[in-house]
Amino acid sequence: MKPSGSVIEGSLVAAFEREVAELVGGRICVAVDEGRSALALALSALGVARGDEVVVPSYAPVGAADAIRLVGAVPVFADIDPVTYCLDPEAVAAVLSPRTVAVVAAHQFGHPAAMRELGELAERHGVALLEYASRAYGAALDGQLVGTFGLMAVFGFGVATQDAELARRLRGLRTGDAVPAEESAAVARGELERVAGFTARRRANARVFDSALTGVLPPHAAEGTRHVYQRYVVRVPGNGRPDRDAFAKALAARGVDAAVPVTTPVHRLPAYRSGAHLPHTERAAAETLSLPVHPMLTEREVERVVQACNALGGLLG
Repeated sequence: MKPSGSVIEGSLVAAFEREVAELVGGRICVAVDEGRSALALALSALGVARGDEVVVPSYAPVGAADAIRLVGAVPVFADIDPVTYCLDPEAVAAVLSPRTVAVVAAHQFGHPAAMRELGELAERHGVALLEYASRAYGAALDGQLVGTFGLMAVFGFGVATQDAELARRLRGLRTGDAVPAEESAAVARGELERVAGFTARRRANARVFDSALTGVLPPHAAEGTRHVYQRYVVRVPGNGRPDRDAFAKALAARGVDAAVPVTTPVHRLPAYRSGAHLPHTERAAAETLSLPVHPMLTEREVERVVQACNALGGLLG
């Protein structure tokens, strides 16, 4: 008999898979333990192997690049759109090579990537397009939910696909640490139940910031997108990182806990250092700051963020 944590027999895991499927247009969901393992599993199901190249953003958490390396492939970094912080399709096209087998498009901070353009590019060059959507539940492009564009989509605790054969391979590959326990599934189901409400609160907080902030440059939601603001990432006017870091320190002194969303682009980390020329990535890493936007913020706390940013605006530039 399989252990109670087994995905095969776990009723809570199966229920979680059904509920995630409802969030991605009825695609098949295969639950795994967490985002990094999910991407590695998806790449393995595609047959990605040693020496293959996978295009990925550098202005992102290192987990995606780690997953690519985990299956023996080579992460190739492409620059971002300076407004949305998602992969720039033109930059992706510039780094494609005969060894490229996949592109991983991250829906950065809850903003949908340019999936129409990336999809056309992937089809034209015969490469797979995957979505890295771990923090983008509910985001949409032209009314279509993220997670329903690429061949596979990686969410927290799961991979979604409309390809039954890929789903079969995913289940066959899912062993050991990639198998979520029933307890993990129960926690994840609880989070799913709160997704819609939490997203509505984040978007409401973002609307207040959009209309009231003058001390920073607010994030942009491209036409036709539904941004879910997993993070509210602003740019600090000035000359780069010293201004941004000083601004963050000044906000902290006023009781606002801001964070740097990407401290060092992945292509500048020692383990991944490359000669890639990514000017938009490097500028974003030097100038961006994530303001509190979480759904537990009170109206008073939202107002404190606005007042602190506006009071500091222009003083550090």
